[in-house]
Amino acid sequence: MLPWQIWLIISGVCFIIEIATVGFLVFWFAVAALITCLISLVVPNIIAQTVIFIILSIVLVSLTRPFANKIGRKDQTVTNSNAVVGKEGIVIKEINSTPGEIGQVKISNDIWSAIVSNYDTSIPVGSTVRVLKIDGVKLVIEPISIVHSELETEKK
Repeated sequence: MLPWQIWLIISGVCFIIEIATVGFLVFWFAVAALITCLISLVVPNIIAQTVIFIILSIVLVSLTRPFANKIGRKDQTVTNSNAVVGKEGIVIKEINSTPGEIGQVKISNDIWSAIVSNYDTSIPVGSTVRVLKIDGVKLVIEPISIVHSELETEKK
């Protein structure tokens, strides 16, 4: 088998690996092998070809990797409903401890339907709550600080 055929096979294998993975790293090894394939037609020494391949790989990866990282950012911004999980809000419609009773919570100027995580607790209007998770279209919340109404204070 001729050296240019070996470099062509290496390039093809690298391209297939790049298709299977999306890291945009192996692509540059495939390009370096393809360039080395063309150079091997002129440079018959396999050691020189290997050195050229290594140098090309290092240059291509080092020049393009920062650019590829910038384009393919892995930072994921939480959006939509998942953005409220863990946030605090204010109860604007009392949430009773009865299963199925739905109250309302205001979080970041948005009003959400909410249920309590612990059915032993009723949460009055004005209380501060934290969102634990989302169940369908309702927030599952837990109380942080409960505001007692004047009627409850007078009864005590």
